[in-house]
Amino acid sequence: MSIITVLLVDDHLVVRSGLKALLGTQPDIDVVAEASSGEEALAAVAEHSPDVVVMDLAMGPGMDGIEAIRKLRERNRKQAVLVFTTYDSDADIVRTVDAGAMGYLLKDAAPAEIFAAIRGAVQGKSVMSPPVASRLFQQLRNPDEVLTPREAELLSLLIEGLSNRELGQRLFISEATVKTHLAHIYAKLGVETRAAAIATAIRREGMR
Repeated sequence: MSIITVLLVDDHLVVRSGLKALLGTQPDIDVVAEASSGEEALAAVAEHSPDVVVMDLAMGPGMDGIEAIRKLRERNRKQAVLVFTTYDSDADIVRTVDAGAMGYLLKDAAPAEIFAAIRGAVQGKSVMSPPVASRLFQQLRNPDEVLTPREAELLSLLIEGLSNRELGQRLFISEATVKTHLAHIYAKLGVETRAAAIATAIRREGMR
């Protein structure tokens, strides 16, 4: 029997302890390490090379789960990461999938669902809690719902070819805030460049 090694990442000790005890009931799953922050998670992965990282999204000060997932995947594109969280907002789901997570489970998931997700991740399968899968499907059908009103407004202005300074002046916000909004837009749309975002905006306008 092949043993699946797991790293648990959550800033709440009680959550980690409970999940570790639960996973300990499975003969083919072994929790080899724990971490309470994104920074600790990166170090633990480097030391233990777990098959699967089970990670929360929000972990207090420092690196959050999404940034940690992104860095883990940059280091090793094959690293399997499952999100285990209470957060189920549209933005969180999209950003997590974009960062490279292979699964997204809510903390009220049934034990059998958690076990299946971990085993599936090792096989390269994406597993999501039913409510998350449903919302992601709706987001793909209606991508505008992912963006906040301000982000949608900024995206529409990109078509006009405005610079960051001009965007800030038009929206009465700083250039730094414009850059932050753009970073969120790129992440949600799954693009990396301004040109790609503009192309997406034009495509959406043509679909209306």
